Amino acid sequence: MEKKFKRTLITTALPYANGPVHIGHLAGVYVPADIYARYLRLKGEEVLMIGGSDEHGVPITIKAKNEGITPQDVVDRYHSIIKKSFEDLGISFDIYSRTTSDIHKKTASDFFKKLYDKGEFIEKTSEQYYDEEAKQFLADRYITGICPHCKNERAYGDQCEACGTSLNATDLINPKSTITGATPVMKETKHWYLPLDKHEGWLRQWILEDHKEWKTNVYGQCKSWLDMGLQPRAVSRDLDWGVPVPVEGAEGKVLYVWFDAPIGYISNTIELLPNDWEKWWKSEDSKIVHFIGKDNIVFHCIVFPAMLKADGTYQLPENVPSNEFLNLEGDKISTSRNWAVWLHEYLEEFPGKQDVLRYVLTANAPETKDNDFTWKDFQARNNNELVAVLGNFVNRAMVLTQKYFDCKVPACGELTDYDRATLADFADVKKYVEDYLNQYRFRDALKEAMNLARIGNKYLADTEPWKLAKTDMERVATIMNISLQITANLAIAFEPFLPFSAQKMRDFLGMDKFDWAELGRTNILATGTQLQSPELLFEKIEDSVVEAQVQKLLDTKKANEAANYKANPIRENIDFEDFMKLDIRVGTVLECQKVPKADKLLQFKINDGLETRTIVSGIAKHYAPEDLIGKQVCFIANLAPRKLKGIMSEGMILSAENHDGGLSVIMPSREVKPGSEVK
Repeated sequence: MEKKFKRTLITTALPYANGPVHIGHLAGVYVPADIYARYLRLKGEEVLMIGGSDEHGVPITIKAKNEGITPQDVVDRYHSIIKKSFEDLGISFDIYSRTTSDIHKKTASDFFKKLYDKGEFIEKTSEQYYDEEAKQFLADRYITGICPHCKNERAYGDQCEACGTSLNATDLINPKSTITGATPVMKETKHWYLPLDKHEGWLRQWILEDHKEWKTNVYGQCKSWLDMGLQPRAVSRDLDWGVPVPVEGAEGKVLYVWFDAPIGYISNTIELLPNDWEKWWKSEDSKIVHFIGKDNIVFHCIVFPAMLKADGTYQLPENVPSNEFLNLEGDKISTSRNWAVWLHEYLEEFPGKQDVLRYVLTANAPETKDNDFTWKDFQARNNNELVAVLGNFVNRAMVLTQKYFDCKVPACGELTDYDRATLADFADVKKYVEDYLNQYRFRDALKEAMNLARIGNKYLADTEPWKLAKTDMERVATIMNISLQITANLAIAFEPFLPFSAQKMRDFLGMDKFDWAELGRTNILATGTQLQSPELLFEKIEDSVVEAQVQKLLDTKKANEAANYKANPIRENIDFEDFMKLDIRVGTVLECQKVPKADKLLQFKINDGLETRTIVSGIAKHYAPEDLIGKQVCFIANLAPRKLKGIMSEGMILSAENHDGGLSVIMPSREVKPGSEVK
């Protein structure tokens, strides 16, 4: 039997305040959370939607150091940008606060101290990298070195961004401190750990048995972690930015950001409701729902519940509807590479089009797998769905009412069988939309809402009231009454998804009062209700607009890559005799073709001045074969032959790698005899 709740507490993952919010954040967390909150409010339920900025952690200190400002300066800037962007998009937080607030610092400190006093932590001493010049322990991101897997010379202590491999700082070859450039040493340090292994038994029952209804991606990731066996996890770290560990002997240590951040949900609720917050977090009749991205599943389904259970007075989340990732134009969204559509910039460049973005991100939501945002799809969904379907129907209904009935709702006369069939078609919309929303399937719920507009368009196209107006105005009145009732239903159905457009529709129709219970009714608008003069809900987006956005992305990406480019360090010196062993020559390309089933490889036939030789080179993504035929290239002539994709390659063509990863084949500036030596 499904449990009944009196109230719903909705939390949203705290965006990290070292940059603005982008469309990946919106699609993964904030738009679906807002849809759910608006839906429950429409139903008249008691709801809180809690949000805030995550303002502690190493990336913020790195950004502050690079810019020559304080970490507080960084978070103040981005908290302001993020908060305003959310407000402008209509994300309806009851509170949007921050983890540098005094209330949060006290709440997080008290939470840790209670668990500490109960003996819920274990103390462990371990060795970590320490910078003797800076006199501080180094977080993983403050250490760089050579990746042991791909030999990238600028890998970080937690990950190599060249090959994507997760690392420990001790894995790096020739590690260096990014603060002073010195080689760090290993030094003992003491920290506190949450023994997740102690909680594994009840977590396994609670998740794998009691919550089989959770989304597949959430359930699967949790099962994977539980099956591997949980390990103690540090809740403190050596840093000077964060909430200080509130115990004696912990000077220079702060709460680890993963422990500190989720407590922000609690502290923000306390800030909003200082005298009434506990019923939301500690009453059995409160339903807690965490909206997050897939990179936060483990923290919200395993770690944070273990923290709450260790405290012993909090309710556990009822659901954690996590989405997958949204990519951009076929590439992973990246803050560091500036490959993103930033919300605050979108709102400036597309004024009045908040609902277009909300619609596209919901219609294309990465609910079950990673999905891709493209500007062409954005344009198509606006023009072919919002303009041609929803906007078209509402505008036709309003314009025809203005033309024939002076902007007043006409009386509904006798219904035909076709009228009854149309009304029956949309009578079940409430049930379908509601069922999908209750299952956190927002993409499907939006489709059902849009189907109501399709029903309306078909009804007007089939009945053709503009033709009947010549002979049967009573019949026209009935058709327009039904069309306006459908429009009123649309104003309710789209309120959770497109709040700005829904408000416009309600203004058109004079709907002062509305709620979810009215959805599906055919008499929402009373006869004689005065309507406003019609205006277009949406407008077409031209090719030039989206082409400019794509170009902006590419330009920004190139500029950012150029600005951040640093040449690889010069390798160790070699003897002159070693260099003289290389036989580098110029050859003329006679033939060039792609290697089958190998996206990166080209096969060359080259005149080397003595004979014809075959060379295979990995430059297929940078050159078309026909562009190289007849050109002269530099190659290593005495490299030992080796097979590549079954082809014996007799040398290596020399290329230069640009900062953007592009390869340029090395060619002589003027033609020389094939076989000429490079000296």
